[in-house]
Parts: sequence; C-alpha cells; structure tokens
Amino acid sequence: MMRSLFCLFLLTSLASAADKPLNILFCFADDWGRYASAYAEHEKFPSPNQVVKTPNIDRIAREGALFRRAYVNAPSCTPCRSALLSGRYFFNTGRAAILNGAVWDPAIPSYPLVLKDKGYHIGKAFKVWGPGDPSDAPYGGQQFAYQKRGGAFNNFSENVTELVANGTPVEAAKQKMYDEASGNFEDFLAARPKDAPFAYWHGPTNVHRKWIKGSGQALWGINPDDLKGKLPKHLPDVPEFREDFGSYLGEIQAFDAQVGALVKKLEAAGELDNTVIVISGDHGAPGFPGGKCNLYDFGVNVTLAIRWPGQPGGRYIEDFVNLMDLAPTFMEIGGATIPPGVNGRSLVSLMESGKSGTIEKERDYVITGRERHVSIAREGNLPYPQRALRKDGLLYIHNFKPERMPMGDYKNLTATFTPEQDALENNTYEAFPDMDASPAKAWLIAHRNDSQYKWHFDYAFAKRPQEELYDLAKDPDATINVAAEPAYAETKAKMAAELMEKLKAVGDPRVTADPVPFEHDPFISDTKTGLQGKGKGKGKKGKGASKAKDE
Repeated sequence: MMRSLFCLFLLTSLASAADKPLNILFCFADDWGRYASAYAEHEKFPSPNQVVKTPNIDRIAREGALFRRAYVNAPSCTPCRSALLSGRYFFNTGRAAILNGAVWDPAIPSYPLVLKDKGYHIGKAFKVWGPGDPSDAPYGGQQFAYQKRGGAFNNFSENVTELVANGTPVEAAKQKMYDEASGNFEDFLAARPKDAPFAYWHGPTNVHRKWIKGSGQALWGINPDDLKGKLPKHLPDVPEFREDFGSYLGEIQAFDAQVGALVKKLEAAGELDNTVIVISGDHGAPGFPGGKCNLYDFGVNVTLAIRWPGQPGGRYIEDFVNLMDLAPTFMEIGGATIPPGVNGRSLVSLMESGKSGTIEKERDYVITGRERHVSIAREGNLPYPQRALRKDGLLYIHNFKPERMPMGDYKNLTATFTPEQDALENNTYEAFPDMDASPAKAWLIAHRNDSQYKWHFDYAFAKRPQEELYDLAKDPDATINVAAEPAYAETKAKMAAELMEKLKAVGDPRVTADPVPFEHDPFISDTKTGLQGKGKGKGKKGKGASKAKDE
C-alpha cells in the first residue's frame, strides 16, 4: 500500500514538473556578430573564432544547440530589436524601423508584455530597445528594470582599466563587474512571486564601442598577431586592424564571463533545468568595414546558442533562422497565442526535434534590410534603403538608392583634408557617420590613397550598384560582386524576383507603398535621439560626441 502511494506521489510530482512553465534567460549583447570559440570546430578556414575564448557560451552550445545561420533582421540596434521583440519584420514596425527618431507603437504586441499577461515575472537589466522613445517601451519601460547593483560592466574595458590603474588587480577588477551583473539578476529572482515562471533580459552594452584601445591584449592576453591571416578578406590584415579586432574579441570575452555569472546564479537557485537559456547579439562588429549597418554576413550573421531543458546537447543546426523568430518562440514557451502580424516562426519545433543539421527544409532563407541609422549621415537626413535575400551559398542585395552613400556622406573629409586621427577614432560624425568611430576606421581613411588599400576603402565607403550578388561557395567573405556577370544572369534574376515577391507578400512599405513612408517625415526628421556625449574627439574643424553605447 505504502509503495503504491509512493509511486502515485512520484508520478504526480513528475507530471507537475513537466507541466511547469519554462523560465527564459535571454542574454543579448550589443554589436556581437558570429564570434564564439564554439564555432571554431565547425570551420575549415582561418577565423577569429580560433582566437576568441568563450567557455560559458560554449557550455550553453555544448549542452544545447549552436546555430550556424542565425541572422538579425536589420544590422542596426533599434530596428533589430524592434523585430526581435515583436516578431515582425523591422519594416513592419512603423517608426521603430529606424534608429535615430524611433518611436514605439504601443499597439504592436511585444513578447515580454505578452508573457507578463500570461503570469510571467519579467525583468531586464539595461539595454532592451533603443535609442528610441520611450526607452525600452516594448519591455514596459523601466518599471521592470533590475539595475540597482550597478552597470559598470556596460563600459567594461574603461572601468576595469581605471580600477587597475588605481591599484586593483586585474581579476579583482573584472570580478567587480561580474558581481554587478549577477547581483541584478539575483535581485530579480528574489522579487519573483512564488511559483511564477520568469523571463529575464540581460542587455549589456560593453561590446558596443567605445573600448580602451589595446584592451584585448592588456586585459585578456589576446595577442593581435594571433589574428594574422584570420581576419575576413575585406579587413586589411595590418597591426592596427588586428589590435582593434582583438579588443573587440576582448569585450566578447567580458560578455561571456557575464553569461557565466548569471548561469551560476541560475544553478544556485535550482532553476537551471527548468530554464530556456538563449544567447545572441544584435548585429555585426561596429567600426569595421562590412559590419554593423551592412547586409553582408559580417554585418547580419550572429551567434545563437540555446540550451533547452529535456533536449540533447551538442547540436549544430543549419536551418536559416531570423532573430524575429525568438518572439513567437518565447510566446509559445509561455503558452500564449501568437498575435496577428507576427512574421517570425517559432523555434520550438526545431529545439524539441532533438536533431542537428538541416531539420526543417522550408527554413531555407532569410530576408534582411535597413533604412535609416544615424539621422544626419546624409543630406536631407535620408536613409540608405537595402533589402537582401540570403540562401544557401548565395547573397542577393538590392540597393534602392544607389546614388546615395552607403555609410553616409564624407562630412569633414575632403580630397585634401583628413581630420585628426583622434577625431576619426572618437567622433563618428567626422566622416561616414553610419560607421562607428574607431581606430580601424581612422586607419583606413588615412590610407585611402594608398594603392594597396584603396580597394578596402571603396569596399567600406564607396557608392554601390543597385544590385549585388555573391557566390558564397566561392567567395565566403562576399568581396566579389558577380551581379553583372553573364554567367550569373539567370541566378540574379531568380533571386531578385524571389526577394521582391517575398517583400510584397509581407507588406514591406518600401515596395508596396506610394509614396514610400521611409523617404518622408517623420522618418527623415533631424534628430540625434539616443546619442550622448560619451568620448569626444577633436578634428581641425571642431568637436563632436562619438556614437553612444546605447546605439
């Protein structure tokens, strides 16, 4: 009799655990492309993934799934996040489709508030949606913020370097940053109502510029020379670029350590095996050619690692996914009905399949695009509108206004005048404002007339043709545009027709509206919403604030 009662109790407990809603821990880094050491074993070519060390992200991948073909919808902070939070293509989010001047439409359902209505305890630390008005609106603004322990980790290399200069050992200085990140999460967990499922967003901005120059080596021991021969083809393989990229990898390692600190808290709370952990970033590298604000893989292909309770680990998934797929994924986890207007497709079926490789054959493409990033990048505050179709081995890009400059106008740069290096390293508005100020950008501009690097300069800043087509099987870094080659005429025509058909089917205003709203007010208002005076650079023609961490 007692044995029967015990078995009944055990079965009831197991059933109750199985019915318990899954928690969600989402760690989302600014400006983090597809760089994590977990990718190195899957790559058969030299890569920065063979240099960067991300043991905590690797653990999530090892115990869950690593996605090879995860893409942001737009390589710009606000529109990317608009798509992710709503599950809609960025161009279907109204004024949230741009960066400067973005305004959130409260009529658009966002997954955090949908989960809240389903009884989830929701919270966030630092950047969720911005720059835009109101800040973090899709997450309920600041009413669900857990940030009182501090956010020094948002300026990781700056603050650690200062602490070290004042006598704090390097590892102790780093630990202070991690303690703030984990402390905010600890406060969130402590505030959770009993038995309520939770959804937490950790949004540090440290991977966004600025960083301390050379901090990759100083704080993390990343030798720039270890990157020799491993940078993408479109980046000059010179010491200045290697040092700058090494510092970028250092900030990624700092983010990785924050992930580890949060997972440790999750384990201590006994919630690890009832929590879906998702790790990703909002677009490619800032201040480097072809990265942020570009539709090449270097700009839109990002890390995605997911640990899913009850599913096998060690999986490497080849399906194309868009980060807007996360909104319906989280909604489905929470038992919510997917609202009308959602374009993304839940990843629940992929994760619960237990499989690797290509799992759902219909997930064979992604669409990416951009409209306006920095408001004053071009005369008239105009956007640089692009849409792209990425399929297996092929990338097709349509540039709707090829007469405009892709990274913005020359501004203070002329044929005979080059702003001071400090200005180009620290003031985004000195030249080509859609590329963040950086040592790499400054070096490339200074060497624009050097025949060895003119190609790199033109790749980064010159006008682009209306159509671009890349055969990635032969040209994985997308450096050879074959759109005009007769041998690719049929392929280009098919890709172009498919892209336009898909855009029209989902109601992209760029191809369905007349006049196109993105070319008129309020989308082209003159605003620097979200910019702040963080790090000033001086050129011979004046001063200006660098692009802010919250971009």
